Amino acid sequence: MKIIVACGGTGGHAFPGIAVADELRKRGHEVVVWDSGRDVESSVMKNWAGPVFSTGARQLAAKNAFGILRSILRCRVEMRRARPDAMLAMGSYSSLPPVLAARMCGVKVYLHEANTVPGKAVEFLSRFAEAVAISFNTTVRYLGGVRTVLTGLPVRAEIAAGRRFDFIPADAFVVFVTGGSQGAHAVNELMSAALPMLGRELAKRGGSRPLYVIHQTGVKDESAVKVAYAEASLPSRVHAFENEMADAFASADIVVARAGASTCFELAACGKPALLIPLPSALRDHQHFNANAFASKGAADEGSQAVLSARQVCRYLLEKYLNSAHLARMSERMKALAAPDAAAKVADMVEGKMV
Repeated sequence: MKIIVACGGTGGHAFPGIAVADELRKRGHEVVVWDSGRDVESSVMKNWAGPVFSTGARQLAAKNAFGILRSILRCRVEMRRARPDAMLAMGSYSSLPPVLAARMCGVKVYLHEANTVPGKAVEFLSRFAEAVAISFNTTVRYLGGVRTVLTGLPVRAEIAAGRRFDFIPADAFVVFVTGGSQGAHAVNELMSAALPMLGRELAKRGGSRPLYVIHQTGVKDESAVKVAYAEASLPSRVHAFENEMADAFASADIVVARAGASTCFELAACGKPALLIPLPSALRDHQHFNANAFASKGAADEGSQAVLSARQVCRYLLEKYLNSAHLARMSERMKALAAPDAAAKVADMVEGKMV
């Protein structure tokens, strides 16, 4: 089969799409990945060795109407040239032009929804789909009348195969902070205040384990976060984009992160306990519901950006530092939520085996 995998917009949509594209290619299919062509996707697309077509998709806003129309026409021209057998779209605004073009050309469409609550794109486009793969079983209630397949969220295979960074002391307590591929300014500000505070508290107590921080900041906050940790003499690894995510996860005792679905399922694949801080402005508050799905199982804790203070986060992490047995229980519960066969299940759906 000739298959298009449309993914992009953010790493949270691109990484799962590439995981499925890899699985489909292993099965002998001819696969092309379609992204939107944004700069933020370039670091993600390095993980895909196959052909890529950039659609020029734009975010869903009235001011982008002309750009969206141009992208739809561009996709239709390429669709007619390539003549694929099927398209898999991974959600977000980047799915709209490819799916509408596929509809115009009579190409079968399959969708994947990453979050508990469907985004606007998947909700609208689901009427054109043969089936929608979902990551959480609760998502089905939002997609009435649409054929759904529970697959979990595909995670790149290498994410759970990392090794602890050898430059981090073997006995260190490691906190990994990530706001996703684009960073999270509020989380960066909160943690660059809380972690130096934790370092001072541990020094005062004569803690037996040194503190080490890994922090993925996004481009805008990289310098400021580096300065904050340097001024506190806090050993750290700070990058705008962490290119060695598998090793960062492997090194962490606990992760502080947003609650995008991709992050949640990567945590599960790695068995890492977490403090999840949902993005308050996320559409339909879906990050809260993602976080709740993991917190309700005892695999993570959820904190509110509007409420959390640096002092509260410091106390929270200190409690985890002092209670390794509790962290171990959270880790086991997180592992139980992993979906290691998600990419295979989505590939089965595209092949028509689960529809």
